[in-house]
Amino acid sequence: MKQLSVTELAQWLSDPARPRPLLLDVREVNEWNAGHAPEAVHVPLGELGSHVGRLDPAQEIVVICRSGRRSDDAAGALRSVGFDAFNLAGGMQAWQQEGRDVLTPSGDPGTVI
Repeated sequence: MKQLSVTELAQWLSDPARPRPLLLDVREVNEWNAGHAPEAVHVPLGELGSHVGRLDPAQEIVVICRSGRRSDDAAGALRSVGFDAFNLAGGMQAWQQEGRDVLTPSGDPGTVI
């Protein structure tokens, strides 16, 4: 499976020569509302199948959940239909532990639940 650490993702996001990936958060609504990564797009895992047609197959995708388990499944499913998808190892828990911003939908500081 294609895995990225938070550090690897941060390096990717800061590299102006590399196209930005889509950060796809597949957690449930209450988890998203408590806090998510800036720039992430929310599609709950259970709705991913109905949103695949809206995703750009040319854009690399980094899938995020709380711990990395659901996102690993989602990244695998996306790869099986032709997307270049990566799992964020450790998920939002690792993101927050690395001191990265976690925001609510209103832009206030959030938390990972």
